[in-house]
Amino acid sequence: MHPAQLALARLHHQGDDVRPIPRTTKFEQLNENIEALTVKLAPEEMAEHDSIALADVVKGDRHPDTVTTYKDSDTPPLS
Repeated sequence: MHPAQLALARLHHQGDDVRPIPRTTKFEQLNENIEALTVKLAPEEMAEHDSIALADVVKGDRHPDTVTTYKDSDTPPLS
């Protein structure tokens, strides 16, 4: 199982009101995304993944300081 498949499976198991929107440009990755629907996670596995995802070690900025993001933009306020 690939990390992306695990991430999609986690989202799929969170309930009927959660819909992941995976993006890909390659058929191989599209097939992997579809295969994620067949992954079955036990409640214990979901709890373990949630404990990791909610830990402080996972939180933080997505991009390193060397990458320009929206935070660095000089956008005028909406008025």
